[in-house]
Amino acid sequence: MRALQFAEFGPVSNLHLLELADPKPDAKTAIVKVAAGAISPSDVRNVEGKMVGTTLPRVPGRDYAGTVVQGPAEWIGAEVWGTGGDIGYAIDGSHAELLAVPVASLRRKPKALSLEQAAAIGVAYLAAWLGLVEYAQLASGETLLVTGAGGGVGGAAAQIGKWRGARVIGVDRRELPDDSPAAGAVDDFLVPGDEPLESVVRRATNGRGAQVVFDAVGGPIFEPALKCLAHGGRQLEITSVGDRRVSFDLLDFYHNESRLFGVDTRHRDAVASGALLEALTPVFEQGTFKAPKIDRIIPLSEGRTAYEQVARGEARGRLVLAP
Repeated sequence: MRALQFAEFGPVSNLHLLELADPKPDAKTAIVKVAAGAISPSDVRNVEGKMVGTTLPRVPGRDYAGTVVQGPAEWIGAEVWGTGGDIGYAIDGSHAELLAVPVASLRRKPKALSLEQAAAIGVAYLAAWLGLVEYAQLASGETLLVTGAGGGVGGAAAQIGKWRGARVIGVDRRELPDDSPAAGAVDDFLVPGDEPLESVVRRATNGRGAQVVFDAVGGPIFEPALKCLAHGGRQLEITSVGDRRVSFDLLDFYHNESRLFGVDTRHRDAVASGALLEALTPVFEQGTFKAPKIDRIIPLSEGRTAYEQVARGEARGRLVLAP
């Protein structure tokens, strides 16, 4: 099979398109013919050596959609979708023609989604669901502030927040395009400009602040977002743009009885992630959730160039590789 592979950490130029041996099935492993595999920023960081637990050489790529070609009889020919914190890190990933995954992780793709759309959902919705549903336990009637609302994870968080019955306030550096997944989910959208984020959010909430902040940016936005929390509020962190070290006023933090959650999707392997995708399936089937915006579908042969574009921040949506 053809696959992108890297044998040492460093720039994405370390990726090479190679002919590798086809993976083999066994009693617990199925083989999926990959139709589409999205490139997420974490895939780029994986190649760069910024993710823990990756063994080399490795085929990257977490998210996928395709057709089962070897495995249990009841799965042969089924269109499936998947993701997992081990895929592309501890085991070879989806940026290849074939992918070996645990049979227990197999989930049928929602019929409402194309294979390309299904391949773009995994890590974005996994992060948003874990943060809002499992950790913060966002409740109906609460106010949710989403920073980086125009991105894939931010768009997923906005939609899950709306589905949970929250008032959703989106924040980003630029206005949301009409076709952005977050556009139909946010009740208010803010581009702060020179005004402090806290002032803008407090004004929009009559001084109360947000009960939950989903910070999809981190770094320079971390402390401003923290200041937007209502008393007893919960803030979720999934990444850190720029400097990974941040600072904040600890006295203000404890006086406000704020709570801070780190959300790391890498701790959910393919099997655990499959269970979450199963919970998401009926919501996608109903058309309530939209897939992240796809910028382009690119042949696997041009995979390294696509990785370079994601690394430079040039993609306006997900880039999806099609073997």
